[in-house]
Amino acid sequence: MKYNLSEITDLIKDRRTIYPEQFSERKVQRDQIERILNNAIWAPTHGNTQPWRFQVFMEKSRESLSDFLSNWYVNNTPEDQFNPKKFQKLQTRPLLSSVVIAVIMERDPNGRIMELEEIEAVACAVQNMHLTCTAYGLGGFWSTPKAIYTSEMNQFLEIGEQDKCLGLFYVGYPAIEWPKAHRKPIEYVTRWRQD
Repeated sequence: MKYNLSEITDLIKDRRTIYPEQFSERKVQRDQIERILNNAIWAPTHGNTQPWRFQVFMEKSRESLSDFLSNWYVNNTPEDQFNPKKFQKLQTRPLLSSVVIAVIMERDPNGRIMELEEIEAVACAVQNMHLTCTAYGLGGFWSTPKAIYTSEMNQFLEIGEQDKCLGLFYVGYPAIEWPKAHRKPIEYVTRWRQD
């Protein structure tokens, strides 16, 4: 066997969503984020278009992201649907995180590859990010608030009209015990076809 399969399996099974509210104040280092992103770019990519792009918010830049998300929510939520808890999460999560990474799909200008396939490639890159966080003992949370799919978000990130923000990936050291989880056995989700 080329790699230790049991270690890889353990890493995959150990990956968890850990929310910014569960992060400690310990800072994630830039070299860790560089490794996370370097692993991200080795995701599968149809036609080798490599559609992933990243914007890393650290230090004071997290405040501008916090302001954008919370202001967008205030300006785009009808008064009778306004949820103070949701507003607070949008406002505080960037500030509770050591690092927030905007994950972007940059559309191939020639349109050679279907948009859905480009999105799938970026999703694979996020899985690589999350697995790398797990290996470091870092918490990760892939968040997709409504604001990210808007033209205002594209303007905030200064990306093209055809490009899409596919989420915000929050990173920090957990202040909690590493969570446990389970999955349905493959018998519940697999159909074997042989004839």
